[in-house]
Amino acid sequence: MNKRILLADDDPDIIEVVSMLLEDEGYEIITAADGAEALERIENEHPDLVILDLLMPRVDGFAVINTLREPRYEQFSATPVIVLTSVREEVSKRRYELETGKRMEYAAYLEKPADPDELLDTVSALLSSGSPP
Repeated sequence: MNKRILLADDDPDIIEVVSMLLEDEGYEIITAADGAEALERIENEHPDLVILDLLMPRVDGFAVINTLREPRYEQFSATPVIVLTSVREEVSKRRYELETGKRMEYAAYLEKPADPDELLDTVSALLSSGSPP
């Protein structure tokens, strides 16, 4: 069975390019256009990995990360999250900490435009061992 990856991004071009890149490697891709849809897909589709943009409409990626810490999502606590965003990592961490009072947790952080090989290597490493390269 192919590994399932949820790709949550509001940019259709990112969805198309990253989906093609990952599908060419044999992964099954599930997409979401915002954080609310991402949370719904996580509950219903049980992906093996989540690739998450932080800046999305309705519910942003920061809220998704925070929501995944809630007890009702406990079964997904081991699902690795790759943040793929245009926001610098230091800025993201600081915003999250100010808004939630918690440390932002993710398996890997890649800034757009991400190098395709780096993305593929990160996905492969996380799905094979559960830890980033």
